[in-house]
Amino acid sequence: MATPGSTTEEITARTCCAPANDAALDDSRSQHLAQVFKALGDPARVKLFSLIVASADGEMCVCDLTEPVGLSQSTVSHHMKLLVEAGLVTREQRGRWAYYRTVDGAVEKAARSVLTV
Repeated sequence: MATPGSTTEEITARTCCAPANDAALDDSRSQHLAQVFKALGDPARVKLFSLIVASADGEMCVCDLTEPVGLSQSTVSHHMKLLVEAGLVTREQRGRWAYYRTVDGAVEKAARSVLTV
């Protein structure tokens, strides 16, 4: 409620939203979470991630990931590199082939980080 002599700016400042609290994400965490969500922002990467999650032993060779997404091995490798950099999957080199495994709880942790702010 306006008091005599109050300006519009003073009223707005008092009645506007509460300031952010200390639970807000810092710049470093915000950048990491943006990288995670950006990695999951491409349908091919989401499908690649889901293929690994759904695999019987929890890992897949890059050679088995190309056909289901209809992309070349080099393109799949690029997508997988972004998923590794985002911390969503790990990569293990076995001879000529790279094998990928999801990081347990990585997606859930990212979602919780944003939802519990």
